[in-house]
Amino acid sequence: MKIFVTGVCGQLGHDVMLEAKKRGYEVVGSDIHATYAGAETAVSKMPYVSLDITDSSAVKNIIGQISPDVVVHCAAWTAVDAAEETENKEKVFAINVKGTENIAKAAKELDCKMVYISTDYVFDGQGEKPWAADCKDYAPLSVYGETKLQGEQAVSEILNKFFIVRTAWVFGINGSNFIRTMLNLGKKYDTLRVVCDQIGTPTYTKDLAILLVDMCGSDKYGFYHATNEGGYISWYDFACEIFRQAGYKTSVTPVTTAEYGLSAAARPLNSRLDKSKLIENGFEPLPTWQNALERYLKILN
Repeated sequence: MKIFVTGVCGQLGHDVMLEAKKRGYEVVGSDIHATYAGAETAVSKMPYVSLDITDSSAVKNIIGQISPDVVVHCAAWTAVDAAEETENKEKVFAINVKGTENIAKAAKELDCKMVYISTDYVFDGQGEKPWAADCKDYAPLSVYGETKLQGEQAVSEILNKFFIVRTAWVFGINGSNFIRTMLNLGKKYDTLRVVCDQIGTPTYTKDLAILLVDMCGSDKYGFYHATNEGGYISWYDFACEIFRQAGYKTSVTPVTTAEYGLSAAARPLNSRLDKSKLIENGFEPLPTWQNALERYLKILN
């Protein structure tokens, strides 16, 4: 099986490359940069092509030349607050919507599978009930959420052989994330304020990558939710566990989103994702987030 991965300079794309290679699959990575610009790991020595996904001709030509069996589309604009800035909105749309549409059209021409990574931000985050994978009650609160939803719609309208996988609170070795931020701040300050009313579950990209590569070899197409197991928590809960496992003495004060202060983009309060469809279709659930955190901290150390 040949797998083409976009966004390999990011956290998830990087780990999908490693997992696919580990299983002996032929894998080619891509990103906007002229050469691979991520962490100096085994990925830096793997096949790589520079690709601007907003360039429809380039997407068609490169994917056509590579002729993969599956495209795993991890590339996206993910700077949630910056997406709200007027000067960025057109670019965010070009990447998250038109770029995804270009990838889907290229996949259709080759009749290959596509795995599209989406987000809990497609929902409005109200209530406390976990969002089902096939729920259609979309009401994104931000430009990022809206463009990721339009990306979902492009994939599902163009293709039949697709996996749309929504995830949340992602952390991995190849980039910045909440854990790295907390550890850096914990070294500088004795006390930190962390939001306690946004509820969800963290996702380790190494664990998610295993699931995505499993999907590449499957025909159980459709919409899925995937985060680590271990229960729903707040960012405050997550910060406390990070400091506990890391052995920091940093004190954490819980605050509401309103108390913390408004950000440019509204965040969903309810990011609980119902992952039962994974088990129903024979996929292995991800390990607990507590275990994932422990493994991740060992790598950082």
